[in-house]
Parts: sequence; C-alpha cells; structure tokens
Amino acid sequence: MEASVILPILKKKLAFLSGGKDRRSGLILTIPLCLEQTSMDELSVTLDYLLSIPSEKCKARGFTVIVDGRKSQWNVVKTVVLMLQNVVPAEVSLVCVVKPDEFWDKKVTHFCFWKEKDRLGFEVILVSANKLTRYIEPCQLTEDFGGSLTYDHMDWLNKRLVFEKFTKESTSLLDELALINNGSDKGTQQERERSVDLNFLPSVDPETVLQTGHELLSELQQRRFNGSDGGVSWSPMDDELLAQPQVMKLLDSLREQYTRYQEVCRQRSKRTQLEEVQQKVMQVVNWLEGPGSEQLRTQWGIGDSIRASQALQQKHEEIESQHSEWFAVYVELNQQIAALLNAGDEEDLVELKALQQQLSDVCYRQASQLEFRQNLLQAALEFHSVAQDLSQQLDGLLGMLCVDVAPADGASIQQTLKLLEEKLKSVDLGLQGLREKGQSLLDQISNQASWAYGKDVTIENKENVDHIQGVMEDMQLRKQRCEDMVDVRRLKMLQMVQLFKCEEDAAQAVEWLSELLDALLKTHIRLGDDAQETKVLLEKHRKFVDVAQSTYDYGRQLLQATVVLCQSLRCTSRSSGDTLPRLNRVWKQFTVTSEERVHRLETAVAFHSSAEKILQEFPEQPEAFNDMEQFDEIEAVGKSLLDRLTVPVVYPDGSEQYFGSPSDMASAAEHIREKMKLVSLKKQQLRQPEATTPES
Repeated sequence: MEASVILPILKKKLAFLSGGKDRRSGLILTIPLCLEQTSMDELSVTLDYLLSIPSEKCKARGFTVIVDGRKSQWNVVKTVVLMLQNVVPAEVSLVCVVKPDEFWDKKVTHFCFWKEKDRLGFEVILVSANKLTRYIEPCQLTEDFGGSLTYDHMDWLNKRLVFEKFTKESTSLLDELALINNGSDKGTQQERERSVDLNFLPSVDPETVLQTGHELLSELQQRRFNGSDGGVSWSPMDDELLAQPQVMKLLDSLREQYTRYQEVCRQRSKRTQLEEVQQKVMQVVNWLEGPGSEQLRTQWGIGDSIRASQALQQKHEEIESQHSEWFAVYVELNQQIAALLNAGDEEDLVELKALQQQLSDVCYRQASQLEFRQNLLQAALEFHSVAQDLSQQLDGLLGMLCVDVAPADGASIQQTLKLLEEKLKSVDLGLQGLREKGQSLLDQISNQASWAYGKDVTIENKENVDHIQGVMEDMQLRKQRCEDMVDVRRLKMLQMVQLFKCEEDAAQAVEWLSELLDALLKTHIRLGDDAQETKVLLEKHRKFVDVAQSTYDYGRQLLQATVVLCQSLRCTSRSSGDTLPRLNRVWKQFTVTSEERVHRLETAVAFHSSAEKILQEFPEQPEAFNDMEQFDEIEAVGKSLLDRLTVPVVYPDGSEQYFGSPSDMASAAEHIREKMKLVSLKKQQLRQPEATTPES
C-alpha cells in the first residue's frame, strides 16, 4: 500500500506514529479522536498503513496505543478499542484511553475494560492527560499530552511521499539500466554498439533520481541529529531509521548501474582516443629524454655571490618554463589515459598501463631533477645572503672598534658597551646561521640523486664544496679577530665607566660635605638649657663630625682611584683636578666651623656646670660661698660665651659665616643672661648675712 493512494485519508491524521517509545521501547501509536464522527473504515486503513512501516523486530516489542477521547464520545472510544483487537491484537501491549475532565461516570460502569483483558489480548487503562506520564516518559509524549516530543504530521507525510516516489522511480530506473548494461556485455563489438544505440537513453534522468535520493538521505540523516524547527530535541521515528538503509542501498545500486552505463557510453570515444594518446605520449617522452635532459646536464654551478646565484636561478626558471609546457601536456595525457583505463577493455589495459607508466617515470624523473636543481640554487642563494649579511655586520663591528672611545659620561659608555655586546651577539647568531645554511647546502650537494635513465652520473662538485667551506672559514677568522678586539674595548670601557663613577661619587661626596656644613651652620645652634643637655649636644656633634670625616675620607679615596684609572687609561680626568680643591676647601670650612661649635659647647658646659653648682647649694651653709671668686669666674665665662655668640666663623680664605639667624643667637644669649642673673641674685643673697653680722 502506497501513501499516495490513501493520501486524503492520511491527511486527516486519524492515527500517527510520533516516534515516541514506551518504557519497554515499544512504539507509541496515537489515535486522536475528534468531535466529528470518525470513519472506522478510514481509521482501519490508516492503521494498516502505519503498522506496515515498522520492522518485524520493532513490532515484536509491542505497541502502546494512546486513544485521545477528550473530544469524543464514549461509544466511539469503546468502538475504537474493540477495533484494535481485530487490527493489531498481538502487537498491542497497552491501550491508554485519555478521558476528558468530565468523565463518563455512568456509562463506564456498563463496560469495564479491565475485566475484558483476557478476551481483548491487551490491557486498557483510563487516565487523565496530566497523569499519562505515569506510564510514558514526558520526553516521549507529544505536546498535546504535555510532553516535549515534537511531531509534524504533514512533514512526516511529505517525507513518506518523497521516499515512496524515490523508491518507485529508482527501482524502475535500475531495471532499465541493468537491461542496457547487460546488453552491452554480450555479443560481438558490433552487437554491443547496436545495443547501446537502441537503449541509449533511459526513461528518466539518472542524475535527477540520484539527486532526489541524496536530498532525501541528507534530510533523513540530518533529522537524526538536529532538533526540530522549534529547537526541541527530536528523535527519528523507526520508519525514518528504516528508510535510511533502504535509500542508501538504492543509491548504491543506482550509482553502480549508472557508472556502468557511463562506461558503456565512453567505450567508443575511448577507442578513438587511444591512438592520439599514444602519439602524444611519445612526443613528450622524446623531448624530456632528449633536449630537456641535455639542458639540465649543463647546469651544475651554484655561483659565488648573490648576484651569480640569482642569474643561475633565472636561467633555471627559463628551463622550467620550457618543461612546464610539456608537463601540462603530461597532465592532460595522464587524465586521458586514466579515463581510458576506467572505461577500457581488458585487451587495452596492459598497453595503457605500460604507456602511462612510461610517461609517469620520465616526467617524475625530470621533475625531480628540476626540483633538486631549484632547491640547490635556493639553498645557495640563502647561503650567500646570510654570508653577505654577516660580512656587513662584521664590517660594522670592526668600524665601531676602530673608532676611539670619546668619554662623555658613564651612561653613554654603558649604552655604547651594550650596543657593542648586541652587535657581537648578532654576529654570533649570523655565523651560526651561516654554518647551518652551509651544512645544509653541503648535504644537498653530497646527496644528489641519480640522473637520466637511472644511471649514476659522477658530478664534480669540489669547486662548490671548496667555495662553501672557504666562505665559512673566512667568516670564522674575521669573527675571531673582532672578538679579540671587543675584549680589549670592553675592558677599556668598563674602566671608563668606573672612572666616571668615581668622579661622580667624589662630586657627590663634596655635595654631601657641603650639605653637612650647611646643616652645621643653620641647625646646630642650641647650646642647651643645662649642663646635661649641653653634654648631650656635644656628644651628638662629635658623631656628626665623624660622619663628615667619613664623607671626606670617602671622597679622598674616590679621587685617588680616579688618578689610578686615569693613569691606566692614559687620559686626563676632566673633573678630578677641580674636585680635590673643592673637597679640601669644604673640609677646611667644616673643620673650622666644627671647632668653633665644639669650643662654644665646651664653654657652655663649663658655664652651666659652675652656675648649677652654685645655685643648688643650700643657703644654710654660707661657709661654702666664702670664696666670691667663683661668682666672678662664672660671670667671666658667661660674658665670654655671650661675646663668642656674636662673633662669626672666619674661614681660611677670609670669608665669614654666622651660626643660625640673629634671632636664633639672641634666643641662645637670652637664656645665658637669665642664668647669669640667677647667679648674680644668689651672690647678693649671700652677701646680705655678711653685712648684718657686725651690726648684731
């Protein structure tokens, strides 16, 4: 039964196989009943057609039938269920009757399916649509029952129509092609030609049928992996899985018969081409083995420079251009011979294969010679290019080494040294690349293939080998000379860097010493409020002087190192002659200032110590102050200290500097005057008892 015969009935979708399966892997057959009266005859025809599609193995697993009675009457549902007993009794394992929300409560009592299970041969259950998933997985149910399985009935029906049409047309075409091909295999040559003429065109175009079959197979295979248009995952139905091997088998048979058919059609044209091919083959072979081989025999050199190698490459390209014309003829002939071999008779195969083998051997041998020559010339050009680049690098490095280094500063010397190292490294890499290219070129020369006619031809390559090795040895010697010069230049430049560093550090030491002097004059002003604080200031000052002494010694050492480096480099230092006087001048100024600071602090210590001793004595012991000379000494020390605060520091060059600002000095002097007043008051207090004693 074909779908095209019952197409109007199938379009009604009285029943369908959605592709879903129950938990036993049995197919799900859906019967969607509607409000209109369902024709049992049409339903029976539909079921017969649907049940003829699955394989026997699939049928053996049984069917689960879903009878959708939500839009139908009870008596129609009952009739459909009973009809299943006659249509597919042995193949139905379960019937699920989907009941409406308002069930036929009274009517169902007159007919209980579960009591009829033995007579029906299958189990019938009444279930709501939302509870159908208790028996069938949701992914195996269509959207009508709340599932996720997508089913397009018209799409399925169209595919069945295409499949059945293809099956019918391909079967008919296979019979016609078999008749044509079998007729051409019998009788004499004249009979085969007559058979081909009489049955030259089949009733349908084989290309069209093959294209239809490929499109159908592609559609079936694509639906096997892709989802539906809605994007929901979709599994192919068994009928589509079953259709794939049938389509592939028909396509294979069609291709086989169509190929034979095409071969029959090519028989006559092949025989007319054979003599022409033989003539052209001999033309190609004679030229390649004659003038072509002679051209290559005269070309062996590799050149001694880039220009010479390029000239040889240009000459070789001219030879290749001449060969390419014959190779194009070879390609065309090879294709013609291959076509004749595919369509030829057995008596022609030996001759064609021998012809093809001869042509291929000659062409491949000549092409190998051309390729070898081209690779050899390319390797020689690369070798000469690397040699020229390396020679230029060595020239540049040598020119840089021949120019004397003009000292500018440490940074520029460092930059020059870095550039020198980079150039030397570049030369090393260039020489390594030259060796690699040279060895590769030597390997190619030593591994030359056999030449024309399979005979080994002795090739004198000693001149080429000597040239390559000579270039590499010359570059090695030049590079070694440059390395020796670089070592000498590197040592000199490192000494210059050290010289500049010493000069810079010496100048920095002068700056530090100047800053220490400036700090001594501007910030080291206080003389202390008492003897203890003044002693602490004196101790800090001595440490400060030690720092300055270390800075001065460091500067002197750097300048001595500068002198030694200048003698080694045989050059005059640019700054050491100026730096040493500056260092000595600042140190003398610092020394004078420091001595003045020490003298003031020591005087302040003596003043505070004496004053504090007098001021801290108990007044009940007047005998301790009988010697008034102590008061006079304190006053003298205080006045001397006040006078010293107003005197500037005089340097050896006659210049003067004051400690701090006038206000700072005034503040320090004021504190000394206050303590002198206390001492004077103490002196007066001690004199009063002496004045009152005679009166009493």
